[in-house]
Amino acid sequence: MATSARHWWVLATAGSAQLMVVLDATVVTIALPSVQRDLGLADASRSAVVTAYALAFGGLLLLGGRIADTVGARRAFVAGLVGFALASALAGLAPTPGLLFAGRAAQGGCAALLAPAALAIISAAFTEPRQRGIAFGIYGALTGAGAVLGLLLGGALTQYLDWRWCLLVNIPIAAITLIGAATVIPAHSGRRVRLDLAGAATSAAGMTALVFALTEVPNRGWVDALVLTPLAVGALMLVLFAVGQRTVAQPLLPLTVLLDRVRGGALLAIGLPQVALFGFFLVLTYWFQQLLGYSPVRAGLAFLPLALAIAVGSTLIAGLLAARLTTRALVVPALVVMAAGMVLLVGLTPGTPGLYLTRMLPAEILIGLGLGCAITPAVAAATSGVGGGDTGAASAAVNAVTQLGGSIGTALLNTVAATAAAAALRAAPDRTTEADATVAGFDAALLTAVAVLVLAAGVVALVMPGGRRSGPAPDVRPGRRPAASA
Repeated sequence: MATSARHWWVLATAGSAQLMVVLDATVVTIALPSVQRDLGLADASRSAVVTAYALAFGGLLLLGGRIADTVGARRAFVAGLVGFALASALAGLAPTPGLLFAGRAAQGGCAALLAPAALAIISAAFTEPRQRGIAFGIYGALTGAGAVLGLLLGGALTQYLDWRWCLLVNIPIAAITLIGAATVIPAHSGRRVRLDLAGAATSAAGMTALVFALTEVPNRGWVDALVLTPLAVGALMLVLFAVGQRTVAQPLLPLTVLLDRVRGGALLAIGLPQVALFGFFLVLTYWFQQLLGYSPVRAGLAFLPLALAIAVGSTLIAGLLAARLTTRALVVPALVVMAAGMVLLVGLTPGTPGLYLTRMLPAEILIGLGLGCAITPAVAAATSGVGGGDTGAASAAVNAVTQLGGSIGTALLNTVAATAAAAALRAAPDRTTEADATVAGFDAALLTAVAVLVLAAGVVALVMPGGRRSGPAPDVRPGRRPAASA
């Protein structure tokens, strides 16, 4: 097999694993009513099916990335893949809520090892600027569209088979991917370092506490003790983690990975849009299922143009332009295009003529194209220019800001929507229906999302230098050699 052809098979293998990880964050969302009915879940514990995965994934990402650097990306990839398949079997066959939660948490923990390893493998396999741009375009399409495809797949499996297949479907996917890992991904010895156990403990505790607190905000509000306490604990743990990384000889996440202006700007360009995207999903999910009466499958299909637009933006636009334009030149306009798409959804009413075709569909296309054009060069920049021994850590940072951005968006925009809806009811209780108040809340959430995207564009334009291309750059730190193949 020619070397160039082998690299594309490497991308297909690692990309399949990344798609599986992203799918599982959303695939059970539509199935929750069926899960609750079959296992007798209480309303209060229903969300734990989703949060168990998110907590373990977010909490263990940095440790997973460093393990990939230590034992080698392929070994970490295979271990994460096997563990993910076993955890999927446990969750899919669970006869009780406790075993389901345990299986979902195990999935998240294995995903925290699998996702950084997959990105590290792709980053090391593609170093030529044009091919790297195309490869990261495909990676961006899989990552960006995966959440949408998860909703579609979850709806179809639940409606036509059984909710358990939302989890069991991972087993054949993992088996095929494992064959690819054994045949096309090159071995990598890693480097003999002692794991920073203190850093692992503080980062895991900090990330888990923050993600938990943020996922509880929509249900409890910002002033509840079960929100404020983990927020404080999480912030303290992450401060201790940052201090420790400055002094330990072999840090879990070298601060040089974060302090580089290009990588720092790229991480902002990845994380901040995730905050805004929650407003988009919040609005369209409500409109599709509650006001337009779509079935789960039809609601998933209504999101399909978004997935296609992300794929086009990632591959046909950003993937081909990444070798010609700087990261900043691609990312900043893309964020503005996303903001324009969000604006199209402001002011919707049930009586809006041609609601889907005139407003929702164009919004999906603009947001998808913008997201694809932003994520592709940003991920490429965030993982370029690091030594081979730090690729896993840089990849984990990419996944961590994605996870945190989504959690912050869930908490922030849910709060904005609820506050604005309550204010609308108080202002004119006799003339405002509950549906009117909900729409007013959505408008406030969307305008907040627009502000976040405009802020992101401004910050990236200021932080990220304009003279460095979005392809790979050499690592110029003393004592470092350029990244080798995974």
